[in-house]
Amino acid sequence: MNWKWNGSLLLGTMLVLALLSGCGGKTEPGPPAGDSQEVQEDRPAEGAAALGSLASFTAGTLDGETFTQEDLAGKDVTVFNFWALTCPPCIAEMPDIAAFEKALPDNVAVVTVCLDGYGSEDSVQEVLENAGFEGTTLITGEGDLLDLASQLMYTPTTVLADSGGALVGEAIIGGQADLSAVYLAAVNQALEAGGKDEISLGDA
Repeated sequence: MNWKWNGSLLLGTMLVLALLSGCGGKTEPGPPAGDSQEVQEDRPAEGAAALGSLASFTAGTLDGETFTQEDLAGKDVTVFNFWALTCPPCIAEMPDIAAFEKALPDNVAVVTVCLDGYGSEDSVQEVLENAGFEGTTLITGEGDLLDLASQLMYTPTTVLADSGGALVGEAIIGGQADLSAVYLAAVNQALEAGGKDEISLGDA
């Protein structure tokens, strides 16, 4: 079973979850409830470690490259934002994510994971170009990435991983009124926990 097939399973599963949850609601068994529910701002964070880790995974990028846990080793913290084309709040916050990514120093990275992007690459590219996001976007995956995605009940959800793939801090769930401030605080908390110096944001 190759990773692209697993990635399709990941994305298909998460698309169903996104549709059921309406971007912000808890997934329940049974058919979709009908009208989608807008994501709530500043949903309380949850411990990310309970979702698993990213110590061993393989993923495919929007550009057709391969991304694995080895790519995390060169960064002190990597921010993973899980989003979907079917989630308007996810798309609405993408320009803020793009600005945050551009303002980061070299030891911190942002990776987005489009859960329904496989087979819709042109749509994903359009969203990212409109937002100005120039970082890495994953559209397929297996291993720990698949396991992690299967634990998510909301989009957008953002988690932070250290250089070894351990999830650190708390998951950031839902849209954020001040995304840069929330993400920066989470990154600095993760850096401090790893004995690293805090960062500040440069000009986006």
